[in-house]
Amino acid sequence: MNAPDLERLRPRLPSPLEPVEDERFARHGLTLLLKRDDLIHPDLPGNKWRKLALNLRAAEGRPVLTFGGAYSNHLRATAAAGRLLGFPTIGVVRGDELAGRPLNPSLARCAADGMRLLFVDRAAYRAKHEPAVLAGLLERAPGAPGDVYVVPEGGSNALAVEGCAELGRELAGGADVAAVACGTGGTLAGLAAGFPGPVLGVPVLRGGFLGGEVRALQEAAFGGPRGDWRLDERFHCGGYARTTPELDAFADAFGARHGLAIERLYVAKLLHGLVTLAEEGAFAPGTRIAAVVTGSPEPQADSSR
Repeated sequence: MNAPDLERLRPRLPSPLEPVEDERFARHGLTLLLKRDDLIHPDLPGNKWRKLALNLRAAEGRPVLTFGGAYSNHLRATAAAGRLLGFPTIGVVRGDELAGRPLNPSLARCAADGMRLLFVDRAAYRAKHEPAVLAGLLERAPGAPGDVYVVPEGGSNALAVEGCAELGRELAGGADVAAVACGTGGTLAGLAAGFPGPVLGVPVLRGGFLGGEVRALQEAAFGGPRGDWRLDERFHCGGYARTTPELDAFADAFGARHGLAIERLYVAKLLHGLVTLAEEGAFAPGTRIAAVVTGSPEPQADSSR
């Protein structure tokens, strides 16, 4: 089998780095920059492109099986890549109660792009990495199980981390600090490896486990730790896929001020965290802070990683 020609998709790389005038940063002598990874590709935006690119080359046109929730950005991006590049895709969806119901807009888009959806109960989904559970899922996938290429939830594996290291290299010289919202930790692990300065990760779910995930991903990708990174766990708004009226108001105001629609579950939490840290004096005057815009808002709330 041959690896797909990803250049056929014409990704916009490097993605733009745009300064924004915001007095909440300027009054502390800070410059806010937006790394517009959301503009890389309309169907595979942001960290989804960076995480999938090397995995798709490794798949070499074989069917790709991956995992996500009912509104998964990652599932949508994988399905779109399958349609655009001509390979089969299988999405394992958390929640067997969804089987037989009308598909929500997110899953309907996956299906329209040719993705076969497999609904599993939440216990099986949590155990998806166990060999027996994964073998059962592969048996349900079309084709021979040995021909299916498996990508983990959120796309985060060693190849994804290597792909995201390019994000850090693109920012080198253009910013002093880089910051990104984190779900599964793959983007942070790669960004920190490629960026020569400090990197801040803002988890969008609670639990305090993400540091271990980032370290494990860097071990898998590079054989050990890379970069100067830290996490600030204060801005998840109560857990994954949760927002608050205050966060919604912040995102609306930021978008109106800067002419940019703000995705709620990742980007809004990141920007709110950076405004708070600027007010707290966390950055020295003169610091250029690059906030990675990893995606665009969806018509409905996204509840996946």
